[in-house]
Amino acid sequence: MPNPANIVILTGAGISAESGVATFRGPGGLWEGHRVEDVCTPEALARDPVLVHRFYDARRAALRSVAPNAAHLALARLDEAWPGELLIVTQNVDDLHERAGAKRVLHMHGELRSALCAACGARTAWEGDMLSTSPVRREPVEGPAFPSTPAGEGRGFDRPSPNGEGFVARSCDRCGVPAIRPDIVFFGEMPYQMERIEQAIARCDLFVSIGTSGAVYPAAGFVQTARWHGAATLELNLEPSLGSYLFDETRLGPAGELAPAWVDEVLGNSLM
Repeated sequence: MPNPANIVILTGAGISAESGVATFRGPGGLWEGHRVEDVCTPEALARDPVLVHRFYDARRAALRSVAPNAAHLALARLDEAWPGELLIVTQNVDDLHERAGAKRVLHMHGELRSALCAACGARTAWEGDMLSTSPVRREPVEGPAFPSTPAGEGRGFDRPSPNGEGFVARSCDRCGVPAIRPDIVFFGEMPYQMERIEQAIARCDLFVSIGTSGAVYPAAGFVQTARWHGAATLELNLEPSLGSYLFDETRLGPAGELAPAWVDEVLGNSLM
């Protein structure tokens, strides 16, 4: 594989699974006990906000018990040392890349430790529970809808009902509207910063996918975009992904073993 100048790295659930972060599918996986439709759609948030907030509060709390693994640390080392353009695009909503020391990271599906105001689009760091300890029931409000994300149309917010049971969202510090939600891209919403991602892929000489299933679009199509623009492509995965046949090379094994070896290879070649 020729020496690249610009690199785009896509990381998925497989890289964080080795740190103990639950994965999307399979026994003991992230959605066990809940249908995706119940916890990861705008409709779910409108229908049962208590369940959705409890789900993401639990995931946020679980981050305190995990740490970056060798793959995260290797990519952070590459990020620090690489003189050309480099972008780590992650589908993961944990902060393990950042805790490993990586700076050039883009979270296309949002972040657990971030809150989004569905009214004004403001984002803020968030460490604790997002679910209020004094919930009040809410009913749909008729009239103009607030956007569920800065780029999308959403539902009207709710007003307390007379019986005082249920849920009220926390208020945004910037606009004051009770519209704080997890800063997570729900199914049916547009992933973040797609234009920036597409531009980086168009410029890269090497596209690397680590720990992804190749089943979730638009990320599953990034390898095709990279190939169309002439980049070399490499997959590092525990097992072949659905799109393995699209890569110039696939290396199979744990990310914690493959990523450090690949980083050593790339940095070694850059010195030659």
